[in-house]
Amino acid sequence: MKADPIRLQEQRTGWLMLAPALLLLLLVFAYPILRSFGLSLFTQNLGTQLQPIFSGLDNYMRMVGDGRFWQSLSNTILFTSVSVALELIFGMAIALILNPAYHGRALVRTVALLPWALPTALLGLAWTWIFNDQFGVWNDILMRLGIIQTGINWLGDPITAMMAVIAADVWKTTPFISILLLAGLQSIPEDLYEAHAIDGATPWQSFTTITLPLLMPQILIVLLFRFAGAFGVFDLIQVMTGGGPGGATEVVSLYIYATVMRYLDFGYGAALVVVTFLFLVAVVLTGSFFLNQYRANISGIN
Repeated sequence: MKADPIRLQEQRTGWLMLAPALLLLLLVFAYPILRSFGLSLFTQNLGTQLQPIFSGLDNYMRMVGDGRFWQSLSNTILFTSVSVALELIFGMAIALILNPAYHGRALVRTVALLPWALPTALLGLAWTWIFNDQFGVWNDILMRLGIIQTGINWLGDPITAMMAVIAADVWKTTPFISILLLAGLQSIPEDLYEAHAIDGATPWQSFTTITLPLLMPQILIVLLFRFAGAFGVFDLIQVMTGGGPGGATEVVSLYIYATVMRYLDFGYGAALVVVTFLFLVAVVLTGSFFLNQYRANISGIN
């Protein structure tokens, strides 16, 4: 009986300490989303009218027939799926390299984090020069190796432009994935690998039967984090291509920016924000469901 008042007091103290952070989340995240949802029900374009007019779901119906929106959505899905897949592969490889104990490991880990620590806009500008058709170092390397004879306009062709922005994003965010996976690798007991090796297992067999199953929760969390980040990419593509050439690299975030800031169509831009937000929430909830199911299965086996 004496423990109940103490527990209630601890809960009150915990909520009081969480209150500033929760209030900040409401102001920064909840209010803009609710405001966008309300604005999406109105037609408001400062280029043609100053006062908003209630239009119901017209903005969402307009989205169905908007070819530019579907093109930007397909570009976003392509960019997200390819970049996240490559980042997971390279991040896993780097995490496996950084996991064993060896001389200078701390320095190697620090160097591996540098791309993630640098500003994205600055890196986008650097990669723009790397892929420059006349002065870019990438063309210079390929010509010195005899792979190409003349410089390629990487950012001027729809296919190579998408490849270039994906390469820049992979280089930038792979360290983030590697560090998260490294934390999961260090939680796996070495005794499991030693016992498996005594049984005659190869390193690849140990990786597939021990590392991957035990690391799966971290992998799912990493995929959720990176999917949300890659799906909302803006600054990297804005600096490198601006969505060009011909909209080949225009993602949803750039289309929303152009709709609101260039065309001043706030109602339709808000509808785009709401649909993008709901899509991300659906993906995150689905991923969280599979993560909880996997954890429940593991707990049931144990």
